Amino acid sequence: MNVRVLLADDDALMRAGLAVVLGNATGVEVVGEAPDGLRAVELCLALTPDVVLMDVRMPGIDGIEATRRVVAAGPRTKVLVLTTFRYDEYVWGALRAGASGFLLKRASPERLVDAVHTVAAGDTLLDSAVTRDLVEHFVLRGGGPGTVAPEDGRRVAALTHREVQVLRLIAEGLSNEEIAGLLVIAESTAKTHVKRILAKIGARDRAQAVVLAYRSGLMTPGDR
Repeated sequence: MNVRVLLADDDALMRAGLAVVLGNATGVEVVGEAPDGLRAVELCLALTPDVVLMDVRMPGIDGIEATRRVVAAGPRTKVLVLTTFRYDEYVWGALRAGASGFLLKRASPERLVDAVHTVAAGDTLLDSAVTRDLVEHFVLRGGGPGTVAPEDGRRVAALTHREVQVLRLIAEGLSNEEIAGLLVIAESTAKTHVKRILAKIGARDRAQAVVLAYRSGLMTPGDR
């Protein structure tokens, strides 16, 4: 069954390029296009796509507010934010709004298609470059979504050796497929590890796991 995708970007040329890439991809169907955030929300309600590729800066309501409204409407549609920006308010704003992942617009067509499938499957995806800036602008400077509790180190210490390995790779922004390849395990096994890790450390998603990995001292900037 094809992953049904809605494109939301005020740049008509960008939408056309995305439509060509995804239109030629196996298992993906572009079901609509929106030139602004409000139209994106309207089309999501009407078409219930599996994934929305959401630009951040758009007229009317921006991609962050559009994401908030799409997520509030129901859990079926996942939002994958495509952005040229690698900095604070865009990353955290959309994460707080419920985005399921981020990808820089300069990502390769293959990476884009993989990201669509990853998010459609219910996984969270963070582009590795975005993850690095997320850490630099929030974790290492004391910001981020909420206060980190003192027990973070103890939560990480409760993980098995393999789970610690996987958490480090999550903190580097790797997908389940990439983790599986590096550890020479099945992708389904990597996915199981990730779910168990998130449950053990009490993290909602990969983004919170990244924050905990750095603030607990498991990861440092030199580990990248």
